[in-house]
Amino acid sequence: MNWAALIPDRFVMVLFGTIIFASFVPLRGQAAEIGSTVSAAAIFLLFLLHGLRLPRAEVVQAIRDWRLQAIIALFVFAFMPLVGLSASWTMQGQLPAGLVTGLIFVGLLPSTVQSAISYSSLAGGNIAASVVASALLNLAAIIITPLLVILTIGLGSGDSGAANGGALVGKIMLILLLPFCLGQLLQGWFGAWAKERKTLLGFMDKSAIATAVYVAFSSAVAGGLWQTVSATELALLCGVVMVMLLLAFGGSWLLGGALKLARKDRISMMFSGSHKSIATGAPMAALIFAGPEAGMVILPALIYHQIQLIISAPLANRLQRPVLRSAT
Repeated sequence: MNWAALIPDRFVMVLFGTIIFASFVPLRGQAAEIGSTVSAAAIFLLFLLHGLRLPRAEVVQAIRDWRLQAIIALFVFAFMPLVGLSASWTMQGQLPAGLVTGLIFVGLLPSTVQSAISYSSLAGGNIAASVVASALLNLAAIIITPLLVILTIGLGSGDSGAANGGALVGKIMLILLLPFCLGQLLQGWFGAWAKERKTLLGFMDKSAIATAVYVAFSSAVAGGLWQTVSATELALLCGVVMVMLLLAFGGSWLLGGALKLARKDRISMMFSGSHKSIATGAPMAALIFAGPEAGMVILPALIYHQIQLIISAPLANRLQRPVLRSAT
């Protein structure tokens, strides 16, 4: 077994550290207003960098294997939202409204990029399909996730605190889609520069995400988060997230089998379909949800992200065994 893979993801630990810091040193008053502006600017920069680095050739390649990509997309943006809604309906009255909304939000997020590809590779999956699926899902999520928020949050938790539909779409277009498109347009001039500075740009990415988490969680703490959420409720939230993950892994694997996908495609579908991206989720939550609710909405996604990495390590090693036996 790859025991190193069981070690908590360092960046997720940084984000949990950010939450702890925000719990003791939250932004308030004018500082909170300045922080909100800085957070929006950081998110704009984040998606500009995404556009700058995503090769257009990957999108073209994805269209060729449309059947597999369509199946993964339907699982991510149809089945998983139903899982999130079901979890929210079950937890109504047992968890604070913001955390219930967060359960729905987890179901609406796209796949991770790095971890879904890494675990698919370790398990003997279709690496190319995983790469393309991750790119397409995160690109589509710029539009699809906010639209799904408009359609589902009201169904799942009543008073969602989300902005009205028209204002939300306008905000997403301005702060997510516009910079991404600008990045794509500038790729010819600055694409090589971006490739040579992966470490620097990776640090900028993570800084933008951490900023969004800090500002959102500060608002939640200032609004009385820790007077609202108890240790028992946090434990219950972890349990519900674990059930969601088991449904995600099991559902994607069984669906791949029912559709008679090749084993390597089935593995790729499972990891791409079940993983959820905090890199996309944290900035989106900060933009979509108002005030203190944004911090509470992010918390289930952070927990989901960490547990998915812990479960994926032994699972990928287990799936790899038949491949190793057939090669000997």
